[in-house]
Amino acid sequence: MSVTIYGIRNCDTMKKALTWLNDHGVKHEFHDYKASAIDRAHLESWCKALGWETVLNRAGTTFRKLPESDRENLTEKKAIALMLAQPSMIKRPMLEYGGGRVMAGFKPDLYATALKR
Repeated sequence: MSVTIYGIRNCDTMKKALTWLNDHGVKHEFHDYKASAIDRAHLESWCKALGWETVLNRAGTTFRKLPESDRENLTEKKAIALMLAQPSMIKRPMLEYGGGRVMAGFKPDLYATALKR
């Protein structure tokens, strides 16, 4: 099964997810938003699969530091533009696995179910 995990290397949740993948022998590729950015096609497909409200990380400092005008009246189009401009606003980690399936965040039990061998 092909597995790609997307996020930011220094994020604590990312570290937990990467450790889990390694400890369970799940071969994966890591895509760092900070080093390699993210393209619109990925964001649009994630938003289509999970909803933009799930993909956008409103709890993070990057989002909370935005001017009120940027945080209000959000739409999918506006949220995608914000995430493209500042990938730190994307929920971490994003996991693509098994032929186009996607998962947001890290929960060991969900990883175990989705990635069982």
